[in-house]
Amino acid sequence: MAEKTLFIEIFQPFAQYRNPFTFYYAQTYPLPPKSTIIGMLQNVTNNYYDEMFWELKVSVHGGFESVFWNYQQLIKGEITVGKIGLLNKHDRNPLGKIWHPLYCSNIKAQRTPVYQQELFNGHLFIFVRGNEDLIETIKSGLEKPKKVLYLGRSEDVIFLKNKPKILEDEGLVPQKPSTVKKSLWLKYPTYIKLSKKKNNCRSEDKFPIKNDKFPVYSIPVRVEFKNNGRTIRNKAELNKNTEREVEFETVLYTGYDYVVYLKEEIEVEKYNINGKIFKIPKYFGWL
Repeated sequence: MAEKTLFIEIFQPFAQYRNPFTFYYAQTYPLPPKSTIIGMLQNVTNNYYDEMFWELKVSVHGGFESVFWNYQQLIKGEITVGKIGLLNKHDRNPLGKIWHPLYCSNIKAQRTPVYQQELFNGHLFIFVRGNEDLIETIKSGLEKPKKVLYLGRSEDVIFLKNKPKILEDEGLVPQKPSTVKKSLWLKYPTYIKLSKKKNNCRSEDKFPIKNDKFPVYSIPVRVEFKNNGRTIRNKAELNKNTEREVEFETVLYTGYDYVVYLKEEIEVEKYNINGKIFKIPKYFGWL
C-alpha cells in the first residue's frame, strides 16, 4: 500500500503535555509527543484504540511563545456519582477506604496542591506519514470536524491555520533526501530520535551527534489499553481492571535556530511549505 504525507498547521492558545517522570510539579513536554498527536487523530476520526494509527510516522515542529506556572488542586482517588452527588474514595483519607462526599469540609487529604507548567500561544507544524487511505480519512476528519479539536487535555483546544495538505498531491515532497555532512541547521524546534532501533543498537544505528551536551526527553510514542493482555477496541471495554501500557522513546529536543554538529553524514528530507523550511533527518526525525 502506498504511503502519503499529511501536513497540518495548528495554533494552540494553551497546552500541557504532561511529563510523567516529574513528581513534585507537573512539567510539560516542550512539544506534543507522538502518543498525544496520535490520540488527537484517533479522536477526530472516531477510531479510538485503532492500532493502525500507531504505524503512522510523525514529525512535529514549532513551539510556544512563553511558559507559565499554574497553581492547581488536583483530586486524588476514585470518583463516582452517588445519590448525594460526587463521591470519593482514597487510601489516605482519614475516614478510610469508604465512599464519602467529595467536597466534605473535614477531609483534606483528597486534594493535592501542585504547580503545573503550561505553554502559551503555540504554533505547531505536524507531518504525518502512513497508509494513504488512513491519511485521506484523517484529512477528511480535520477538514469537517464533528467535535471540538484538541491536542492533549480536553481543554487544550486547537485551531487549524490552513487547510491540511497531502504533500504528494501538492507536489511538495522532495525527490530524494539530501546528504548533510558536518552540521544540520534547524529553524524550528523538533524531536530527533537518538537511535533507529530501541535495543542493542550498533554504532551506525545511533544518531551521530557531536555536541557533548544536549537536552533529551523520554516521550511516550505508543499507548495501549488492555484487558487480560488483549488490546481493547472501544470505550465500552474500559473498566477498573484495564491496564495502560506505554512505550517510550528517548529523543533530542532542539531549540529555535539550533545547529546539530555531526560526527558523520546523514540523509535529510527538506520541505519548503508556504515559505517555511522544515528539515527532517530521514531515519531519526520521524517518530
